[in-house]
Amino acid sequence: MKINVIGTSGSGKSTLSRRLAAQLNVPYIEMDSLYWLPDWQGRSDEAMNSLLVAALEKPGWVLDGNYNRTRDLKWRDVEVIVWVDYGFWRTLRQAVMRAARRAWKKEELWAGTGNRESFRRSFFSRESIIIWTLKTWRNNRRRYAADMANPRYQHLRFVRITGPQQADTFLASLTKQGTDHATH
Repeated sequence: MKINVIGTSGSGKSTLSRRLAAQLNVPYIEMDSLYWLPDWQGRSDEAMNSLLVAALEKPGWVLDGNYNRTRDLKWRDVEVIVWVDYGFWRTLRQAVMRAARRAWKKEELWAGTGNRESFRRSFFSRESIIIWTLKTWRNNRRRYAADMANPRYQHLRFVRITGPQQADTFLASLTKQGTDHATH
């Protein structure tokens, strides 16, 4: 199965993506790890697209991330697009808690980059993930709703997750589908 999990920063898309990949026993591909280089430098679109195309050659995967400019590559062979669309306050709270945890633990975000959140970067800078969440939540919601209604994407299966229980139900449905296929 080929799944792209999308949603605003802090929505829980990485957590859900990892759970899906583990349950389906397919690779987990994090778009941020394809994009970010050391010292918070981003790859060129050409370099990132090359890495993305190589990662998507596998027979199944769960892709975690938005990166609109890669949509044609991501959605060329995708089977399901899972939109994690939790409410604004929940998403903001999760973004704040994640930023604080990462800053406190000084965890490296993407192996080999040395990139770490700091309290200053997370809470008091223009690069703040919290500010990014505030700025993008509403626009992302409009964009993804439009994508779901767009005839260009009518061949794709969209799943909109609006709460943790829905996420659990979706995961359970995939397990049941796998069991049903194995028994028939």
